[in-house]
Amino acid sequence: MQTIAETTKEGKRIIVKKPELLAPAGSLDKLKVAVHYGADAVYIGGREFGLRSNADNFSIDQMREGVQFANKYGAKVYVTTNIYAHNENMDGLEEYLRDLQDVGVTGIIVADPLIIETCKRVAPKVEVHLSTQQSLSNWLAVKYWKEEGLHRVVLAREVSLEEMLEMKKNVDIEIETFVHGAMCISYSGRCVLSNHMTARDSNRGGCCQSCRWEYDLYETNEDGEKALFNPDDAAYTMSPKDLNLVQAIPKLIEAGIDSLKVEGRMKSIHYVATVTSVYRKVIDAYCADPENFVIDKSWLDELEKCANRDFAPQFFEGKPTFEEQMYGTHPKRTKYDFAGLVLDYDAETSMVTLQQRNHFKPGDEIEFFGPEIENFVQTVGTIWNEDGDELDAARHPLEIVRFKVDRPVYPQNMMRKEVR
Repeated sequence: MQTIAETTKEGKRIIVKKPELLAPAGSLDKLKVAVHYGADAVYIGGREFGLRSNADNFSIDQMREGVQFANKYGAKVYVTTNIYAHNENMDGLEEYLRDLQDVGVTGIIVADPLIIETCKRVAPKVEVHLSTQQSLSNWLAVKYWKEEGLHRVVLAREVSLEEMLEMKKNVDIEIETFVHGAMCISYSGRCVLSNHMTARDSNRGGCCQSCRWEYDLYETNEDGEKALFNPDDAAYTMSPKDLNLVQAIPKLIEAGIDSLKVEGRMKSIHYVATVTSVYRKVIDAYCADPENFVIDKSWLDELEKCANRDFAPQFFEGKPTFEEQMYGTHPKRTKYDFAGLVLDYDAETSMVTLQQRNHFKPGDEIEFFGPEIENFVQTVGTIWNEDGDELDAARHPLEIVRFKVDRPVYPQNMMRKEVR
């Protein structure tokens, strides 16, 4: 069993080797935000061989720029190549894997054995990480993939802490597990609803998220169809609550889990920044003083400020029940809008220059946050555009505006506004 790298300082236990915080990056902008807000690594998708065909995804040149940016801050880049490939999907695979090695990505996340073996042969410098698409859920299977030469395994989302401990006890290999984000209604994403309903293949990057749709329930019998609902009933969905293991981070660290993964390559930069920054704070605080660690309620409140469904620990503590499933009308969970991205700050005039992302106006109460500052709230005063004209509101998407702020802010800090 792998032991935790730790030391003592002035009689206080300190965990030296922290788990990797792995954040989603569906675009180059999101990659930069994730690294800026504390990610140790990001996972991205190329324009081929991945499962998020609707994300912006990266060209080879964008990957090169992303890797160079990440490396400058000591972060790593992994590329998803996790489709279940059909014959027509294999053209260009060897060239693509060589390109990934050439641009310097640390590893690929892969499910198909052919892609695994091809990468080992043509791009040996690239680490091979087994995708969650392989539904890895027992230690003997972990041992098998270790013997196949893989560097890391990404566990099925249906694995409990007890099962993780058994894996770490029996096999010396890096283990990555999801800690936050959307859950799939099907076992580790092995779903054909999208294929059936829209001819978009879930396991080749085309999932239309059929399970999130609203359904009416019927029973078919000899007399035809019989409704199993009343007209006033809320529609039914097959949507699980979102995974949230922020309060379980101490258990995961003590279990020796190597990488803690956040789901959400399709989510906004506000989501990436908010979730990454919270998990960064929790990991750092626990490792610095595990014996006296206490969850700060402000961390939990922060996670409520970005787009999400209701939260649940899902399979981490055992089999989930109907309590971890979403039924009926879904109340809007997000109480804040992402309102602006800081571009610049003038210390002499206390003026911030930011890019508008949602409507705000003078008199609105807004909140700034970022890794360099403590969150602070203030009221918006007079707003000016780039030409110095006074505005009654910042209403145009991506408009560059300026106004006075109460405290210093930094580029890549963000501004949000509570929805009332």
